[in-house]
Amino acid sequence: ARLTRLREAVPNIMLQMLIRGANGVGYKAYPDNLTEKFVAEASEKGIDLFRIFDSLNWMKGMEGCLNFVRRQTPGLAEGSICYTGDILDPSRPKYNLNYYLTLARQLEEAGAHILCIKDMAGLLKPYAAAELIPALRETVKIPIHLHTHDTSSLQAATYLKAVEAGVNVIDVALGGLSGLTSQPNFNSVVEMLRHSPRHREFDQHSLNEFSDYFEALREQYYPFESGLLAGTAEVYAHEIPGGQYSNLRPQAAALGLLDKFEEVKQRFHDANELLGDIPKVTPSSKVVGDLSLFMVSNNLTPQDVLEKGPTLNFPESVRELLRGDIGQPEGGWPAGMQQAVLRDEKPFTERPGEHLAPIDFERAWVDFEKANPYTQFTDLLSSLLYPKVFADYWEFRKSYGDVSRIPTPVFFFGLKEGEETIIEIARGKSIIIRLQSIGPVNEEGMRTMFFTLNGQTRNLEVRDQRVAVKTVHNAKADRANPKQVAAPLQGLLSKMLVQAGQQVPKNAPLFVIEAMKMETTITAPADLTVGSLTLGEGARVQADDLVLTVA
Repeated sequence: ARLTRLREAVPNIMLQMLIRGANGVGYKAYPDNLTEKFVAEASEKGIDLFRIFDSLNWMKGMEGCLNFVRRQTPGLAEGSICYTGDILDPSRPKYNLNYYLTLARQLEEAGAHILCIKDMAGLLKPYAAAELIPALRETVKIPIHLHTHDTSSLQAATYLKAVEAGVNVIDVALGGLSGLTSQPNFNSVVEMLRHSPRHREFDQHSLNEFSDYFEALREQYYPFESGLLAGTAEVYAHEIPGGQYSNLRPQAAALGLLDKFEEVKQRFHDANELLGDIPKVTPSSKVVGDLSLFMVSNNLTPQDVLEKGPTLNFPESVRELLRGDIGQPEGGWPAGMQQAVLRDEKPFTERPGEHLAPIDFERAWVDFEKANPYTQFTDLLSSLLYPKVFADYWEFRKSYGDVSRIPTPVFFFGLKEGEETIIEIARGKSIIIRLQSIGPVNEEGMRTMFFTLNGQTRNLEVRDQRVAVKTVHNAKADRANPKQVAAPLQGLLSKMLVQAGQQVPKNAPLFVIEAMKMETTITAPADLTVGSLTLGEGARVQADDLVLTVA
């Protein structure tokens, strides 16, 4: 719906989207016909340009999507190379200039209309850009598009060198939304190029007005800021992508590691090295982040990970990555790390889509519509791509309706007594809601909220989540006792996979802990018989909480 509204509002401007090749818009590989159907639907709803990439720069992960866009849509297929390393650093030869030129040539041969250099962590330095862009122009005939993030506050200089070298397109952000983990400042770049051969005419007064508007709007989203107050050269050490930096902090907080965030950043670097120094873009960057959080949660060094690997319960995303579920990196996966994580499980090197059965959309739609009345085909696609996220969203939508119409501050922070808001429920039709007062809490933890709706009194009973909050302290496991199985990290005990008295073979799954998109499956350290279940599904756990005993 939002894409449709955007298309209607800006019919004369091209809209583009990112698509993660075989990973679609998710964190895993999907059946080929699901990716193809999604591309066709996105094009029909208004997308003009598909920026196609693979988080490991694996051509097999991009070829299918490139073909889908060219064959199924009137849109443009932009093939992307994820930039990592430093082409000017002789100590890091894995990602040298020839590596990028070879990929560029392959993307052009695969049918890309445009080539994008996707510098998600802002690692492309000015003099590296001055060498890379001319070399690419000599290698391919298609336009070259450069994307970066300004975490270091250096990337305007990188853009200047790229522009001087002949880059065709650069990505910028309006002044009020620019800098740090975002893109360089649009308004400033316009002035940087004024009176130069590459100047393009923009109305600076209008740009500044737009910037002021979004700067004020941004304040309403302050809880989601990255936490950076200035640019930092640390990014050249940890290489955390700009889009991930603001997510990694709340992930760390959810695991009780916010006070160790500096260590998390160091372990991000270590985790990347353990995985073979890979390009870090979603979904590969998420895996590096998951591994870094896992290492800090369990006080593990890189050497510990390799030596103790067979006894550790790694996040599921790490297992999937090293198994080959996301694709293959340059030079393959480090054998020692792969063996430590997968143990006896055999990895594969073929394209993941070759192992996945196609979706029967007719049957899937019948089943989906029956379970979810009043939905659309796009909802089915969302459900297939993000089953749990869609299920949670749909339950929320059934309970509360279309909350996207509620003004942002009211949605995030609610109304105060005596405060009112105007909600536009349709074009030209608005309602005025005023919170008159809040009643006392009753014995069931409910309060009556007294509103007026366009002047008419409305009462609503809601549960006060703050009432009678009990802090539960779970029993702690004795790590030295082999008959006690503990939670290795803080989170939600989302799945209990065994029962009391059940015989479980070594390495079989026992339970799953989930925290901020990271799932960790805890497996049996040896053949065992389950004694008692100390905690059940839905319990909040801290590291070292006792979950079950061994008979």
